[in-house]
Amino acid sequence: MSIMKEGLIKFWQKYEIKIITLVSLVLVALISFQGGYLKGKAAPESPLIIEKSIAYTETQNNKNASADYSSQIENNDKKENNSSQSKGIEEDKKCVFMGSKNSNKYHLPTCRYAKAIKAENLVCFTSKEDAEKQGYQPDASCIK
Repeated sequence: MSIMKEGLIKFWQKYEIKIITLVSLVLVALISFQGGYLKGKAAPESPLIIEKSIAYTETQNNKNASADYSSQIENNDKKENNSSQSKGIEEDKKCVFMGSKNSNKYHLPTCRYAKAIKAENLVCFTSKEDAEKQGYQPDASCIK
């Protein structure tokens, strides 16, 4: 027994500060937890109420209204693009050559300059002779 007692005394002397520090930390943690738990139980349970101001609600409604308006504009633009594209396809069938009211050049429908002509300025020609009769000249970059 004396060997065990001597070993225990040596162990305590070697690790005394570390053991006391560890036990102190555990006790402080337990006391803090218990104190918080008891404080939470004592607090009355009231429902959480979130209130929005009228100004906040109105700004949100205005944002939604403007978003709806912009989406309507986008949808209308898409419809117009689709209808103008279908008109352009129909006109491509009739137009062997294309020109603009604002220019004196005529182009092939596949030419990048012909694709840039606005629908309201588009002039269609069934042949080169038809275009030249109306005073148009061939575009050198499209027609060789």
